[in-house]
Amino acid sequence: MKYFVILAFVTILGSLATALFFMMKSNASGKSREQKMAFALAVRVGISIMLFVSILLAWKLGYIHPTGITAGQ
Repeated sequence: MKYFVILAFVTILGSLATALFFMMKSNASGKSREQKMAFALAVRVGISIMLFVSILLAWKLGYIHPTGITAGQ
């Protein structure tokens, strides 16, 4: 699970870098550039939601356990 989370964060950062690249690229046509940037940001949102749901599901199934202060203290 640890490697999955690390891979998801690296992919999210890569998607943000791709969106930044298309935003800063000045010689591309406007519509194509905007579509590519929007797609990269949509991929980032999708991966973020998938990561959140995966962590929640792993917790519910007992694959991971919270640590730290217990509830009620």
